[in-house]
Amino acid sequence: MSTYYTTNRSTRLVSRLSARVDCPVITPTDTDYDSARLGWNRTVTASPDVVAMPYGRTDIQAVVRTARELDVPLHVQATGHGTLTSSTSGLLVNLSSMNDVHVDTERMLATVGPGATWNDVNRASAAHGLGSLSGRCGTVGVTGYTLGGGSGWLSRTYGYAADSVMEAEIVTATGYMVTVDRYRHDDLHWAIRGGGGNFGIVSSLTFRLFPAQRVFSGMSFFPAERAADIFRAYRDWSLDEPDGMNTAVLLMRLPPAPTIPDAVRGRQVVALRAFALCDEREGRRQLHAVLQAAGPALHDGFAERGFANASTATNGPDAPPMPHRQLIHLFDSLDDDVIARVIDDEGRAPDSPYAFIELRHWGGAMSEPASDAGPAGHRDTPFSILAVAPYLTPDRQGVDSAVDRLDQICRARATGGSFLTLLTRPELTATAFTDRHFRKLRDIKSRWDPDDIFRPSHHVPALPDHRAHINQGVSTCPQFSSPEPPATSVPAWSPTSSRPGSDRAS
Repeated sequence: MSTYYTTNRSTRLVSRLSARVDCPVITPTDTDYDSARLGWNRTVTASPDVVAMPYGRTDIQAVVRTARELDVPLHVQATGHGTLTSSTSGLLVNLSSMNDVHVDTERMLATVGPGATWNDVNRASAAHGLGSLSGRCGTVGVTGYTLGGGSGWLSRTYGYAADSVMEAEIVTATGYMVTVDRYRHDDLHWAIRGGGGNFGIVSSLTFRLFPAQRVFSGMSFFPAERAADIFRAYRDWSLDEPDGMNTAVLLMRLPPAPTIPDAVRGRQVVALRAFALCDEREGRRQLHAVLQAAGPALHDGFAERGFANASTATNGPDAPPMPHRQLIHLFDSLDDDVIARVIDDEGRAPDSPYAFIELRHWGGAMSEPASDAGPAGHRDTPFSILAVAPYLTPDRQGVDSAVDRLDQICRARATGGSFLTLLTRPELTATAFTDRHFRKLRDIKSRWDPDDIFRPSHHVPALPDHRAHINQGVSTCPQFSSPEPPATSVPAWSPTSSRPGSDRAS
């Protein structure tokens, strides 16, 4: 019975969509089905009945309306980095074809389609001496990353990627297009700056860019035996870290790849990452205390570079899709015992499964938001520990045991909070927000998507008592765009502003 139902539903979906869209409509019998459906984390499976690959916003509108009419589960992805829950049916909207990027050099803004990656943006903006609040992995989609908050290379300098959002075009749960900014649908504008993809499908996103002609950047590597000392020195130094500096230290196992420098190829090492809008001399001066504690480098990767090359040099080669486990914990403070247990007990074990364990210092502009900033992040929390362990064999027990032990060690001292774009456990979505922000997000969800059409991996549910009000016609979800705002709705940032990326107008 279920096989017949799935086949029948697929036929209806294909028939209805084919009559309404000009884009590819893909089914399991098509040769490109696998490439269209798979996400980045290969532990997650996706077997939708149909995949639609929109070319533009009218295609997205048609897809949303069709899913609603046929009561079909709707899934959304672009690059697939944010796909964390498996699916066995429904309609998948793959937005990767909508990867256009437009750079407005005069106003220092970028406008992108939902399929654009940070590599696309960085190449386009760097050609004009501009940089973005891009993610650390260039293959990550701009829109999904930004809607989830987005902490990247310049976030201590300019804030979260979500803080830079000026305007978005969104297809709502009713299939209508609205433009949101601080003047139009300000509740939705607030929600998408950190609340994820719970409120609609973004067909266009406009955000600030920043002057970045040359960047001090890169990774330097040190012996793994120095890990505990380097992590402690970094923790102490970071308490006075200049806002212009963006850093992290990692205990990592480098692959035996020919692209890895000879001195560290195939070795377990400590990496110091740094990214700052300054020259090399000033960058090294600011890092002096950590470099002194670290001792001689096995490989020194710090240099001045253009923005796009700086991002690649500081991250390393982008990892291909793979099955893996990941954990993220936030800390108000880190004592020597936690560092020792994380590094000595887990990271330096001969059979350690980790690709890396990272200690990152947050703060800076992220902790000084504008008065109308969105719900992204626990802004007062200074430290995080992030770990990634790939499944290299079909037997996952060794990886899971190690990650579970590290999770237990961290959880005992952590705040209990998390960060949405780094969190891979959907059941913990609420921990990425303050209680007040999560309640507000649920209220906005209730007004814009009361039927729960949009259910991303990090799902914000509507309030249970809101359905009755929607049935009475009290929903504020519009069926059309509101009047145009004042001409100043998308102000340009200028180098004379007191805090770039933190416009405090309410």
